Amino acid sequence: MKKIAACIITGILVVQLQAQRNITVQVNRPLTPVSKQMWGIFFEDINFAADGGLYAELVKNSSFEFPMPMTGWKEAKQQGSGRILIINRANENKFNPRFAHIVVDAPAGYYGISNDGFRGIGIHRNEQYNFSVWARKTEGELTMSIQLVNAKGDKIGSSSIENLTGEWKKYSVSLTTVDSAHRGKLNIVLQGKGMIDLDRVSLFPQKTWKDRPGGLRQDLVQLLADLQPGFLRFPGGCIVEGRDLSNRYQWKKTVGAFEERELLMNRWNVEFARRAAPDYYQTFGLGFYEYFLLSEDIGAAPLPIINCGMACQFNSSEVVAMNELDPFVQDALDLIEFANGPVTSKWGKLRADMGHPTSFNLKLLGVGNEQWDEQYIERYKLFEKVLKERHPEIKLVAAAGPSPDGARFDYAWKEFKKLHPDFIDEHYYQSPEWFFRNAARYDSYDRKGPKVFAGEYAAHNKEEPQAESRNTWLSALAEAAFMTGLERNADLVQMSSYAPLLAHVDAWQWRPDLIWFDNLRAVATPNYHVQKLFSINRGTDVVPLLYNGLPLAGKDSLYASAVIDQATKQLVIKLVNAGEQSETFNIELTGIRSLGKEAIVDELYNNELYRYNTLDQQELVHPTQSRMPVKGKKITAALKPRSLTVIKVGYNP
Repeated sequence: MKKIAACIITGILVVQLQAQRNITVQVNRPLTPVSKQMWGIFFEDINFAADGGLYAELVKNSSFEFPMPMTGWKEAKQQGSGRILIINRANENKFNPRFAHIVVDAPAGYYGISNDGFRGIGIHRNEQYNFSVWARKTEGELTMSIQLVNAKGDKIGSSSIENLTGEWKKYSVSLTTVDSAHRGKLNIVLQGKGMIDLDRVSLFPQKTWKDRPGGLRQDLVQLLADLQPGFLRFPGGCIVEGRDLSNRYQWKKTVGAFEERELLMNRWNVEFARRAAPDYYQTFGLGFYEYFLLSEDIGAAPLPIINCGMACQFNSSEVVAMNELDPFVQDALDLIEFANGPVTSKWGKLRADMGHPTSFNLKLLGVGNEQWDEQYIERYKLFEKVLKERHPEIKLVAAAGPSPDGARFDYAWKEFKKLHPDFIDEHYYQSPEWFFRNAARYDSYDRKGPKVFAGEYAAHNKEEPQAESRNTWLSALAEAAFMTGLERNADLVQMSSYAPLLAHVDAWQWRPDLIWFDNLRAVATPNYHVQKLFSINRGTDVVPLLYNGLPLAGKDSLYASAVIDQATKQLVIKLVNAGEQSETFNIELTGIRSLGKEAIVDELYNNELYRYNTLDQQELVHPTQSRMPVKGKKITAALKPRSLTVIKVGYNP
């Protein structure tokens, strides 16, 4: 019996020793600074992210300029009749040639037009909405009523416009609502008998980001600001390239007076037949000036991407002849002047006239989006030569193509090592397994070449019919594991951003996406919470975190990184347990005199790997925060299975 008992005790000790895991963090040995731009955001107008999303205009096709000019519009009538004609005056006004000519015969009831917005108009109860329209009465006596109605047609807000004149004039009124509607409509109805012309119809919520008239949707921008992003990359993405060169993004057509910004078909309108969106166009109410302003508002460095004379190689593969590339290069030079130039310069004056006389402090510029092969390299060379000579203060971002490996990727790196880009933009749309496997991807990268910008990444796994379903906890957990590797290699990887950023649940083309929204609400995905936990805990310097003398990058499904904030004297440890069992670590901190009395612990976990947040159930995967007492210079970390744990504690050096 004594022998049996001894064996049992010995077995228990062996199990305890096997379960004992020790991590050492060398707090006094900063390895490399963490760039202020380490964790950023990437915006592209996909999934109705701009018109119908971030840009708060609620009227679709407000100036009747879509190719089918009545897109978004229908007759609205009650005991009245009439007809609608769309007049085209292209020779008179090339930017806004069309307007609606309405003949009204409604002495008792009304006749007019109704707009259904972007998959409906979102209307909040007890809120103010600001309506405006350019109009001229050409015959008779008419009174105009403005109505906000719900899906049943019930009126939930109204106002009226009288004393209509025979000259073009802008009329503005405000409406206060008495109820909410997810898929509401805007009615412009006319009483009396006569004729009227309407153009540039607009409806904005009074509450926009920073209460700017004609501004951005408040709740969506707040979610972006809460990430504390280091940079904002814009306007894309494949939007930059266009399906062909005529469809490319041209920044000069997105600045200046709104009524002079040219409408452009959004390339995602026709990209995927299964998700076709024939009503998807860019009005550029959210243009380059607004992008720069948004960057400034949320404290993010602006990172615009410009077309390099190449359309999307997945579509037309159209390129500008090398001897005709100068206007594209000039666009880049003019963009720098628009962002940073004095008010005495042509483009600096335009910036000032738009309301921002001071510089936007542009320091980063991307040349091309996701191009590859010889035709890209030769065009990039020309851009680099001119830009480095004229603006050495601007850091250039070059592209490594659409994939994280392969012949095109290898060719790009080989050629760019001969040139002088400051960053190479790598993209990874891969499985969760790929992200787990590649947590040590940059541990052995060549440090002599350009820095790395992890410009677009997202773990793609299984999906269900519900729009938000691909943003699972498994995908977020895999990204967290990968991000510990990005952080550990912050000397090389100095910028990174998830992609895409925004998606409308009723109008998406691509998923997964970081934030989902409808006309009234928005939901942060598990992936968003991972990004936020890393971004708000960026620190200033990476410090060694060692497990058995090595970085923790997948051993037993465990991943980790550590940073310090030298200004606040805080240590932040990020730990990912991708396994099915709980894990406990004894973390020994060296090179310090003492620790604070307690640590702040943020945990993000879920036992169901395919769980995801929805607009109706927003916190199925959501971080929790607690405080943990600390004694001496050791921390005991208990990691739940399938979890991200962030531990933050003060220290005395």
